[in-house]
Amino acid sequence: MKIPRLYLDRALHPHTHLILEALETHRLSTVLRLEKDRSIILFNGDGHEYLGTISVMNRRAIHVKITEKIEKNLESPLLIHLGQVISKGEKMDFVIQKATELGVNEITPLLSERCVVQVKAERLQKKQEHWKKIAIHAAEQCGRTFVPTIHPPIPLMEWVFNAKEGRRFVLHVTAENSLKKAENLDTVAVLIGPEGGLTDQEVDFAVTKKFIPTQLGPRVLRTETAALAMLAMLQYQAGDLA
Repeated sequence: MKIPRLYLDRALHPHTHLILEALETHRLSTVLRLEKDRSIILFNGDGHEYLGTISVMNRRAIHVKITEKIEKNLESPLLIHLGQVISKGEKMDFVIQKATELGVNEITPLLSERCVVQVKAERLQKKQEHWKKIAIHAAEQCGRTFVPTIHPPIPLMEWVFNAKEGRRFVLHVTAENSLKKAENLDTVAVLIGPEGGLTDQEVDFAVTKKFIPTQLGPRVLRTETAALAMLAMLQYQAGDLA
């Protein structure tokens, strides 16, 4: 029987007891329908898992006894920062979820000239918190002990200007370069545009900041497909996908 995994944003230590909060209690008791004495795996993003047992369970709270700290590393040697222009509907949620499963380390939602999503400033923080929860649930599901950092949404130009050192790629349908020729991959920044694509000005600016225009093949991919295809190819070439 698969042991359920739960992310907790707090310190975890072997041979201690902890009391879960209301939302955590609701999820384990009502959604997962766990019972007393059931094993559970906890993690907090420190790179370890903590094996525990439900010692007390009632409507008010669940008590967990942590019995063991387990070394576990499922992280790719390739460090990837995804800059993804915000897409409409559930597409952005999908990208966050699947990028987490594919081992991305950082995700920055971007605002571009052709971004179809118009989000007021006061709602951007709520969006960020929503995407953080999606990343956490994806990490719980796929077995990661780290949760990718979801940065606050910023303008595309700002993200490009401040991109970290390493290999940098901007996906562009008319580019002549492909990932087949990419070398020295250890730290990578990937820029993915919106449904309507990046403007020539945005691509040109990225190129001045050492982003390499790159294409994945002859077909035009949707923004969410392009992001995940790019991540999968990078992980296959220099990461941990066999």
